[in-house]
Amino acid sequence: MIRVLLADDDALVRSGLRALLRAEDGITAVREAATLRPDVVVMDVRMPGRDGVSATHALLATSPRPRVLVLTTFDLDEVVDAAITAGADGFLLKRASPEELVAGIRAVAAGDAVVAPPVARRLFASHAARTGSPDPRVADLTDREADVLAAMATGLSNAEIARALHLSLETVKTHVKHVLAKLEVRDRTQAVVWAYRTGFAYRAEP
Repeated sequence: MIRVLLADDDALVRSGLRALLRAEDGITAVREAATLRPDVVVMDVRMPGRDGVSATHALLATSPRPRVLVLTTFDLDEVVDAAITAGADGFLLKRASPEELVAGIRAVAAGDAVVAPPVARRLFASHAARTGSPDPRVADLTDREADVLAAMATGLSNAEIARALHLSLETVKTHVKHVLAKLEVRDRTQAVVWAYRTGFAYRAEP
């Protein structure tokens, strides 16, 4: 069972997801997370009192730290940047289907990254609009590490990557750890965002 805390000021959203715990704003979210110790916090971005980005950043200091899945109507570049920089583990839009939301919660609870397809497209478009040399960190990845990163960018979990690449789960975990270190990113979500922003995710496609 995954314990989930919902931080959203929209009563309709909360009532529509009544299986989730309720919080009305960012201040309440941080306070209740410390008390309830949820596995995943589904966090809105725009809330009164304390916005979701600030609340997400504050949750980084809690122990044990819950995973944070940002769920919002806004897919603006600055919102995505702020949420991920604050420590969000995934980013879904409120127009996602219930099945996508449940899958997203399960994914971030398992330590995987979730980036909504429209957000991923915006990340790539943002990269395409920029000029400059490719990120030199690409060259630091071994062929197998590049394979693992490409699989991560498609949304595969460690177990799914292990099956797809015919590797053991522990080997995949080791490759993921090396990828994060070589890319100098904090977590899996930032690695996936890096893959889209640099265009790696698209160059890696067959």
